[in-house]
Amino acid sequence: MPRGRPRKKRDVLVKSAELIGWAIGGIEREISQTRERLSALTAQAAKLRARAGIRGSASNAGAASAGSEASGNGRKRRRRKMSPEARKKISEMMKKRWAERRKGK
Repeated sequence: MPRGRPRKKRDVLVKSAELIGWAIGGIEREISQTRERLSALTAQAAKLRARAGIRGSASNAGAASAGSEASGNGRKRRRRKMSPEARKKISEMMKKRWAERRKGK
């Protein structure tokens, strides 16, 4: 009887290659289905953007990460206007806080 590890039979290698082929085929099918779903979702997003009147691009990730747009949808953010009384009140409170802070040093 020969020493060492028994050698694998050629049939096992053929079967494993066949199994790998099936796995690759399944993965490629999944990739094509995912691409189809992605294109359908992209088309749906474009329709919704057109309906809402928003300018869209292939990906809004670049604009959102750059921080050039406030909300990432192409519109400027509306700011609330503060009344002159409220602005004066805040100013007085901040002056008071800064004066207390200067005294503490």
